[in-house]
Amino acid sequence: MERTTLLTVLVLFVLAAYFVYGMVTWNVVISFTDWKGAIPSYNFVGLSNYSAVIKSDLFGRSLLNTFILFSAIPLCLAAGLFLAFLLNQRVKGIKIFTIIFLLPFAFSLVVTGVIWSWMFQPDGAINSLLRSIRLGFFARDWISSSAILASVLIPIIWQFSGYSALVLLAGLKSVPRKEIEKARKKGMNWWQIFWKVEFPRLRIPLLSCAVVIFVFVLKASFDLLWTMARGYPPGSYYTLPILVYVEAYQKMNVAYGAVIGNILVGIVLAIVLPYVWFSYRGHR
Repeated sequence: MERTTLLTVLVLFVLAAYFVYGMVTWNVVISFTDWKGAIPSYNFVGLSNYSAVIKSDLFGRSLLNTFILFSAIPLCLAAGLFLAFLLNQRVKGIKIFTIIFLLPFAFSLVVTGVIWSWMFQPDGAINSLLRSIRLGFFARDWISSSAILASVLIPIIWQFSGYSALVLLAGLKSVPRKEIEKARKKGMNWWQIFWKVEFPRLRIPLLSCAVVIFVFVLKASFDLLWTMARGYPPGSYYTLPILVYVEAYQKMNVAYGAVIGNILVGIVLAIVLPYVWFSYRGHR
């Protein structure tokens, strides 16, 4: 039994090492070559690919677009914190509200993109609603090439605010009632109780929630944006994940795409590793 367990663990370890660490290492190696992907031969070119990527206007625009979408993270946290605060006020039917807020999180990003693309059409649900309440002067093409990034932020916030609300609600529920009652006896109002008693307990949930939403927003920067922006001028809406796909799989410039992928991994590690270190330090 022990030998079977050990063998199973060993096989899983080898597979994980190959498909994760092996592929990451291979990606780094080919980023220093001129490999096009169609043929097995390639030459070592040093840092020329990295230099070309950094000097590229398309890379700079894609990097900026990626960070614009990252602005959804604090917006999701703010919306989630507001919802969590409301749900923590002993609202009747809290289970129903919880399901309603969490339901969008169950959708795939492609489904979300299709739904909101339809709603954002010139004759879609958003403009129809605005016209029905006599606010037709706000009606517009919400997913035009000039407004696509701002429009994509809305479904991202819609999809992930419910998740952050539930995580933060759990943090609020962990505050002992005795501390809240003690604060009330001292004459604190609802805002002082929230800021001085409840909010300090949300620092770790906020941090962990921010990292999780960061990962989902990074995924949305391809799945959601690609679904909603297909047909618009190439490059205008590109993010780093989309640029990796275009360079490596459409243009077959695999080495160039590998460079962008490595830069993207560096950005992810720069954000996730401090969280891992902070969490490890907090549990020691």
